[in-house]
Formats: sequence, C-alpha cells, structure tokens
Amino acid sequence: MVIKVTLRDDVREFEAPITYMDIAKSISEGLARNVLCATKDGETVGLFETLTTDATVEFKGFDTPEGKNTLRHSASHVLAQAVKRIFPEAKLAIGPAIENGFYYDFDLDKGFSPEDLAKIEAEMKKIVKENLPIVRFELPREEAVKLMEEANEPYKVELINDLPEDSIISFYKQGDFTDLCAGPHVPKTGVIKAFKITSTAGAYWRGSEKNKMLTRIYATAFTKKDEMEEYLAQVEEAKKRDHNKLGRELELFTTSEYIGQGLPIMLPKGVAIMQTLQRFVEDEEAKRGWMRTKTPLMAKSDLYKISGHWDHYKDGMFVLGDEEKDDEVFALRPMTCPFQYQAYLNRARSYRDLPLRYGETSTLFRNEASGEMHGLIRVRQFTISEGHLMCTPEQLEDEFKSCLELAIFMLKTLGLYEDVSYRFSQWDPEDREKYIGTDEQWDEAQGMMKKILDHLEIPYAVGIGEAAFYGPKLDIQIKNVHGKEDTLITIQIDQMLAEKFGMVYTDTDGTKKHPYIIHRTSIGCYERTLALLIEKYAGAFPTWMAPVQVKLLPIGEGHREYCRELNSRLINMGIRSEVDDRSEKIGYKIREAQLEKVPYMLVVGDKEMEEGAVAVRSRKEGDKGSMKVNDFIISLMDEIANRTR
Repeated sequence: MVIKVTLRDDVREFEAPITYMDIAKSISEGLARNVLCATKDGETVGLFETLTTDATVEFKGFDTPEGKNTLRHSASHVLAQAVKRIFPEAKLAIGPAIENGFYYDFDLDKGFSPEDLAKIEAEMKKIVKENLPIVRFELPREEAVKLMEEANEPYKVELINDLPEDSIISFYKQGDFTDLCAGPHVPKTGVIKAFKITSTAGAYWRGSEKNKMLTRIYATAFTKKDEMEEYLAQVEEAKKRDHNKLGRELELFTTSEYIGQGLPIMLPKGVAIMQTLQRFVEDEEAKRGWMRTKTPLMAKSDLYKISGHWDHYKDGMFVLGDEEKDDEVFALRPMTCPFQYQAYLNRARSYRDLPLRYGETSTLFRNEASGEMHGLIRVRQFTISEGHLMCTPEQLEDEFKSCLELAIFMLKTLGLYEDVSYRFSQWDPEDREKYIGTDEQWDEAQGMMKKILDHLEIPYAVGIGEAAFYGPKLDIQIKNVHGKEDTLITIQIDQMLAEKFGMVYTDTDGTKKHPYIIHRTSIGCYERTLALLIEKYAGAFPTWMAPVQVKLLPIGEGHREYCRELNSRLINMGIRSEVDDRSEKIGYKIREAQLEKVPYMLVVGDKEMEEGAVAVRSRKEGDKGSMKVNDFIISLMDEIANRTR
C-alpha cells in the first residue's frame, strides 16, 4: 500500500509499512546519522517504529526538546541496566527525562556510595560500547503483569495495574534488560555518546510521604562530550552560587531543626538586605499613590469562608483549632486580600475614592509540602510586598499598566529584569471544582486581561490551570541557578471577591457597583527575591544593598581610634560600616573582607591619618589609591543613591 508522507519541504510517497529510519535515509544519510526520533502528526515516535498511514512526519535531533528527551530517557534505561547488573536485588521504579538530564529511582536496602556510583558509570560505558539494539514490544495486561512479577519488579506491576483498561502496554528490551516504558527510545545504546552521573537524593515513591523512600540517581546525557563538559561546568558554577550554600556561608540566614523546615532564621546581614529592599519598595510605592495598611496575622475561619480560601485553599493553611470542638477556629493568613477588603469596607465608597491602592509588607504562612521547600525559595513563613487596588472598569487597564510598570522598575533596579519571562495564567474549565465564579465571569476576566497584555505588547506564554481560584493572573517567572522556575511577581484581575465581600461604590449615576480588584506584588516574596539576588551576584551585592558597604582596616594599633571615629561618622550618615580592629596583619584583614564580598575596604595608616584620607580598595576595581575622606563619602553616597549596579 502506498502512503503519502508530508515532510517539512515536500510530500513523498512510500510503500507501507516503512520505518521512520528508512524515511530519514531516503532524505539523506546525514539526517539518518543525526536524527534521534521523529514525530508523527505531532506525537513523538521511535525511529524503528513503522508507519502504515498517511501522516505528517518531522525528524528530531538533539537540538530539539523531543530529541533531548528521547536520548536522555534512553540513557535512563542504560543507568537502570547498569544498576541491575551490579545490584541485581535493586527494584526499579521510574526513570524519566527531565529538563537538564534524567533520573532513575531505585528501591535498594543500602544507599549508593561514591564508589558505587563510579562502578555504575563504568558499567554504563560498557553498555554503550556494546551498542545494544533497543527493541520495543507490546504485551496484553495479564502477560505484562506476569513478566514483571517474574522479574520481581513490584513497582512496575503497580504501574501496569493503574493503567486504564484500553492502554497499550509497551516494553523496551536492550540485551539482558527489559523495562516497562511508553518510549520512545534511540535505536541503539551506542547513540548515547556522553553521560555523567551528577548526584543522588531521596525520593518518595509517587511523590507521596506516605510511601517508601527510594534512592534517586540524577544524571545527564549529550550527543557530544564537549557540550556535556560545558554543561557540567555551568552546574559547578551554579553550585557555587546556590543561595542555600552561599547564603549560609555569608551568614545571611540559617535554619534549625528545632524550629522546623521552611522556617528560616534571618541573620543580621540578611536582615540588613531585606530592610534595605523593604524601605526601597515602600518608598517607591508611596510615590505612586499606594497607602499602607497593617492587618492581623490571623483571622477567624469566617473570613476565609467568605473569600473562598476555606473551600479552595484550606489544605495550604495553618489552622488553629478544631471546627467540631471549638466555638471559634482561626487560621494564619496565607494572603492579605480579605484583610485589606475590610479596610475598604470601613466606610461607604464612591467613584471619587477610586482607584484606591492599599499596600502592605505582609507576613504570610503557607503549609508547603516538605518535598517542595528549598532554602529561601519556597518556605512556610515569608514576607511579601502585597497590594490590592480597587478601581472602576474604566480605570482597569491604566491601573494594571501602572502595577506592571512598578514591577518592571523594581526588577530593573535589582538587576533581575533580563532573567524573567511572562506567563498568562488561565483557568482550566475541565477542573471546575478548583474555581469560583461562572464561565461567563472567567471569559470576561480573561478576555480583559488578554486585551490589556496584547495592548501592552507583553510577550507571554499561556499557563492553563495556573490561575488563582478567583481570577486570571500575569505571573512574572524566573529560574534559579539550577534551572527550576518559580513565580517571582504576580498581577491578578479579580471581579469576583468584591461581590462576595459586599464591596461596592456609588458610581456617577448614583448606582451601586462592585469595583474591579487588582491583586499585585511589586517585588514579590522578599525571601525568594533575596535567594535570587544571592545567586545573581554570587553574594557580591551592589553597594546599595550590600549588608556591609564599607570595612575600615587599621594597619596598626595607633590607627584604630581614627577608624572608629570615621566608622561612627559613616554609620550616622546611613552607611553600613564596620571596623576590623583585630590584631592581625593588614593582608589577612583584606583577604577576609574580600571573602565577605564587602564593596569597599578602607585601609588606614600613618599617611592617611596625617592627610585626613583613606586608601581605598574596591571589590570591583581593586586598589584605587588614596582619597580624601569627604571625597570618598560623596562618591559612595552618590553610588548608593543611584542604586548603581
């Protein structure tokens, strides 16, 4: 039978059945050598699978997401095969490709030592060198279960039993190793030219704390060794910049198992940075018409029942009390919106009061799962630059724009703007229980936001199911040094909660109307922002936000009093200054200050005291020579005032 295959440049006819590899060879031998998989009408398929019908076919190399995933998923099977050869008693769980590599989870009584990992990697090299064909086959459910039971693979049996009745149950075999897998895979193990085991970690089976803890081996794979080495160098740099490591070394924050996971202790230097950021944010918001509120850290469940948080977010809250036993049940607040609505409801409002902008530096509490928490990125108690803006429909676009302009200004000042992307987070109508409001309200709110974003020419991706339960939002996304993406700033449109809380204003025609509400942050969560700044600058913060801006270094005992007097002067001018008056050599003091990443070191000896000067060493520019004290202060104050990076 002749079939028509639509390729990128033309349409060709082939005698069916035909493998995708044979189609690739018909185009060019070069393509066949470099291709890793194909897509049939958009669905990824293996090269030695057969095509029997008309279809649109594209071939994918390592420069495509499909190609990377296929190579790395195949490498995960090589890893599993190597583990089974060395540790036959190990039970196989899952081994998917992930953004920068792959992992495989194993159930083994012992963990994997560094020596074990070296042996596994060596065995992987043998398997690749054997260039084993990777062959796909399918089995009926009963035979599939029997195969995995005989192989003593209980996790695979569980996966098979959980598949829908009409599922195709496929396996891939390479030499003496067979694994349950949907695929696709590369044709042979020899295609995997470069790979490296990178780390191990614990992982609960199926991500649930109720299940057994397994051992996860992380690794990566490439088609070229030099590309892998470049990536591994980036990983090493990321480790050096990891805020969880660097933030502790620089004494910005710490944690205590007696206090609990996700509850960081901010140390004085970390607090200094957060105070600087908070003052900057609050002053900037005040310039733009935001009025500050201060609301309680907790409220009765009644408040959250009105807003919908009790029904839609209760599992993420810290509840104080028992509804069945106590007359009043409280909960720590996970967000400030329902509290600030009470400020709006303090008195009657008219259109003349709008837009009304309430801002607050809020402490919030969210019951994050233990597996989700990481350093300062995701915590259970955090501080956020939160605000809620009530406006008329006519004011909505201009106010949304002003909120976005504020966020962009903050990001540019911090030096994070070039690292962010935008996501238009929409509701999922297929998951109706997750949201409040009618379909018409959601269509209206999302339509308005789309119009605003398109009008502002914001380049956004769409995130279905990422909306808040009460409205769509613009999420400003950012990745940490390890490539994990999180939301830094959100701006949301809400037309539902005003009605729930009975928030109204008297319009120009005397009628009562519900205001539109914009939920927004200007700098996001301070802890998360600090984590990203640590990683962005590798701890060498711009002078205006550095926890210690100046370190005074007396050469000898006779220079200490001069340094102490100058230190007091700098502190009184709002400069964060310290004196290192230890009885150490000046070279040692300079090295210590450099390790602390202090922007300016001022060395003082006899000459400097005589001339009313300081010898300036800049973290960025090195030795700048002698400067009069007043000249240095003027220069420093100008750098701080302009928030120079």
